[in-house]
Amino acid sequence: MTASDLDLIPAGTVYTPEQITHYADPDTRTLEQAVVEADVLVSAPHAGAAIPEEVAEFLSPELTRRLQYDFSDVSTAAVVRRWAEIDPRIVAVVNPHPRLVRDPNRPKPSDIRADLTTAIERVRKAGPWQRVDLTGVDAIRPVTFSFFPILQIPETDAEVQRLVEAFDSAAEQGLGVYERTRDELTDLFLAHGLAHGGSFTRLSFHDTMNTTTTREGAVSVPRAEQDRLPAIVALSNRGDHDGEERDPEDPPTMRPEALRDLAAAHREGFESADPAAVLLNQPYLGSQEIRADGAKFRLLAQDAGEAGLQLGAVQAEFLREFLLGTAATEILHEPGTEWVTENREHIDALAYACKRSWDAFRDVQ
Repeated sequence: MTASDLDLIPAGTVYTPEQITHYADPDTRTLEQAVVEADVLVSAPHAGAAIPEEVAEFLSPELTRRLQYDFSDVSTAAVVRRWAEIDPRIVAVVNPHPRLVRDPNRPKPSDIRADLTTAIERVRKAGPWQRVDLTGVDAIRPVTFSFFPILQIPETDAEVQRLVEAFDSAAEQGLGVYERTRDELTDLFLAHGLAHGGSFTRLSFHDTMNTTTTREGAVSVPRAEQDRLPAIVALSNRGDHDGEERDPEDPPTMRPEALRDLAAAHREGFESADPAAVLLNQPYLGSQEIRADGAKFRLLAQDAGEAGLQLGAVQAEFLREFLLGTAATEILHEPGTEWVTENREHIDALAYACKRSWDAFRDVQ
């Protein structure tokens, strides 16, 4: 497969904040009005799947559209955009670039070239399709989560430098816009909340499949049991399985009792009687976005308390099979190179379930 068979963003495409920011009734409400009337800012950091054409030359010739899409949280994009259309209590910002460019839910490397060079060396040493530990250097990954080589491994330092420069430049056209927009919107919500009280929650919205890919493209290899998501969603605040503090050096980003209420609200909103369908901090604790906002909120704790402002940050990791639906999941379990077609009715139902869940959460706060 060649780059022309993949979904590419045309070279020179620069996104604007308006293109990636979503809220209800934009024809009759300004963004400023939407922020005043909302209490949740939803970010979708991994929602993009299309790859900037500027970095296409560095992709592995074995990359297929299915692997390209599987390496993103693409199912979240349509759900979050539709939810924003129907719910005036949220504002959403959706990253148009894939995590391939750079992962905004990881700390931004102080030296991207050094980190990527280390990651490439670890991949080269492990060999193709072999498990490799990229802890600490995975902001730009040379391989997918099933260790498929997504980038052609450069042979020389000069080629590594050219790759890094291309990725860094491309990132500013979409990913950088996302990060700045996300942070500016957070500051707008905080400014309003500190002046008027109320509540403000930062929600980082993700999905993960409970299976990974084979070399033939079947997304059918079961993850280890400890890595599998519950039937609907895992909600994370860096705490333990009850949302309580797990590590004094890594405090919860949302009040434990609020996280438990949010879990109950999701069971209600998604109409599930199974307590295990929504779990807390398992298998994931939550990553950079909620950690960064949690730290910011702790610094503002005294001012927020005086203003009567309740702050919290939470990561929602939905089971991708649940977001895709049974028919699409069955297609992806078979070998292939293409992705699936989104079911608009299913997306609509998921968006309304998200709205019901957060409405139910507000009712008990």
